[in-house]
This record gives sequence, C-alpha cells and structure tokens, in this order.
Amino acid sequence: MKPYLYLITFIILTSCSKNSVDNKNCKFLLDVGVNVSINLNLPQYNQLNSIGNSVYIANVGNGGVIVTNAGSGFFAWDAADPNHATSSCSIVIGSGLEGTCGCTDENKYSFVTGQPLENSALQCGLKNYRVEDNGSSLLVFN
Repeated sequence: MKPYLYLITFIILTSCSKNSVDNKNCKFLLDVGVNVSINLNLPQYNQLNSIGNSVYIANVGNGGVIVTNAGSGFFAWDAADPNHATSSCSIVIGSGLEGTCGCTDENKYSFVTGQPLENSALQCGLKNYRVEDNGSSLLVFN
C-alpha cells in the first residue's frame, strides 16, 4: 500500500505548478507593491465618473497605473508594456478603453481585458491590479 501512496503523492506534487497563468516570456515587469487611493471628487480623477474613460497615474507600479471605468466596474492596469523592456517608449498611453505603447511596434491593449488587441503574436497582457470601489473613492492595490 505504501508504494502506491508514495506514487500518488509524487504525481500530485509534480503536476502542480506555482501559478499556471504565468508565462515565462512575460519577464519585463517587476512585482512591485501598489497601494493608491483615488478620490473621485478631485478634478484630476473626474473622468472616471463617466463610463468609457481612463486616467493615468504616474509614479506607481512599473510605469504608472491606468484606471478605467468600463461601466461594469473599475479596472486598473500597469501602464508599462509587458512585451517590452522598460524604456521611454514602453509606457502605454490610453484613450478611452484602449491604449497603445509608444514604441515603433505600437502594441495596442484593451483596458477592459488587459489583452493585446491587434497583434496576436504578443504573449503578455497588461499587469492587472485589484480595485476596491468605496463610493466616492477607489483603492488600487495588489
């Protein structure tokens, strides 16, 4: 009976991975702590009170954070393009519910799903942060 128990334990331990969503090619972004409070009553965040708008917050995460009001809720993404090494062109600039990096390949991403939009060869989607909606304020964190 013991050999079977060891075999079953071995199979279970070797079949589980740390995180099945991780993509080994998505290695450009650092795992940095994010904890930002956004007061929706302030003028710089007023756009988030309307569905389909996004706001860029600098000096947070790898390349800033983009917060989006998608109508079904708020989403927050790291503004650094995960398919590029960090550089002056690798920040995703948003317009509504989409954004494009400034590099020559102009990678385009959805701010609703975080996934690449036009180039199916891209292997990494935007890094997502959690958003807690507290009425007139949002808490963005990981």
